[in-house]
This record gives sequence, C-alpha cells and structure tokens, in this order.
Amino acid sequence: MLTARIAVIASGGGTNLQALIDARGRGELKSGQIALVIADKAGVKAIDRANAAGIACMVIPRREPEFEEKVLSALAEHNIDMVILAGFLGIFSGGFIRKFHGPVINIHPALIPSFCGKGFYGLRVHQAALDYGVKVTGATVHYASEVVDGGKIILQKAVDVLPGDTPEILQRRVMEQAEWVLLPQAAELVSAQIIREKESNI
Repeated sequence: MLTARIAVIASGGGTNLQALIDARGRGELKSGQIALVIADKAGVKAIDRANAAGIACMVIPRREPEFEEKVLSALAEHNIDMVILAGFLGIFSGGFIRKFHGPVINIHPALIPSFCGKGFYGLRVHQAALDYGVKVTGATVHYASEVVDGGKIILQKAVDVLPGDTPEILQRRVMEQAEWVLLPQAAELVSAQIIREKESNI
C-alpha cells in the first residue's frame, strides 16, 4: 500500500510524536508512516519514544552550523514526503520551507490567530491565555510558512478554560483534548492528499 513518508521533528518529551505513533497503531493514521524522527538535542524523551517504536532517529543539534542544510539532507536521504513539527522549539527559515519539496505542518497550543507568533511557545502560550482572561483556548494545526504561525490552518479544536487553571493544568488539558486528537487527524488528511498526488502522477 502506498503511504506518505513522514519525518517528525521534536525538541522535548515527544508527547505529540507518541500521539502519532499511537494513531498509526490504531489504524487512524493509515495513509502515512513515520519514517524518521529528528531531535534537536540529545537525551530528550522523544528519542526514547522513537526507539521504542522502532523508528529511525537522529540528533541534529539546532545550534550546529548549517543545521537546516543537515536536516534537509536527512529528509532527502530518508525519502521524506512530509515534515511534522511536533514540539519543535526552533523556527525554520523561509528558505528551508521553500527548499523542502513537501508540506511542513506545525501544531500550536492556541487558537490562531490568538497567542501566536514569535515568543509564544510552551507554557508562555497558556500563561498569556490566562492573563488575557479568555474563556476558550485550544490548538491549531497549520502549514508552516515564512511567517511564524502564519500558514494556512488545517484543523482547530477549542478547549474550555476553567476557574483555577494554572498554565500547567491548562497545557495538559489542551494536549489531551486537542493536540493529541488534532495532529493525527491532520497528518492523515495531508498524507492522503500526498498519496492522491502521487497516484495521479503514476
């Protein structure tokens, strides 16, 4: 069966990577296979998750010279069709987005265009939502573009903000109710589109 080859790039715990692995195991991510995991630092949990799932994994430190070129080379070597940024804390340049031949998608822990852009990552996003007093937040999966968090939206899901929430509590609820649900769904949508394009070119 023809599948889209996916690379997941992560910086930390890899919970969104795990959501993708689990979705693939349940048959929900049937059009794509995770062929490569790239971590931008050694010793992170994402590496352990990749190894446990038998997925090829490599570490390319983000602060190394020519980081983007090394990532592009790895993607080409593994014949990657799509990149998923799953908790990746860096920002790829417009040049990287243009050079990679396939889609690059990202998950952001807020309802874009709220609480997004440069500097909004991790707990900072949830703290901003609480400071602003919004009653609803959520997560967004979007195409990466030259504008940080500015690419076309693929999927969104809302999550209630509850009295007594801390950034940590809200982060967990957004992950469980939105991120871990949306990312596999978006991965399947984009993978299926890639397959349709491949079949049309056969």
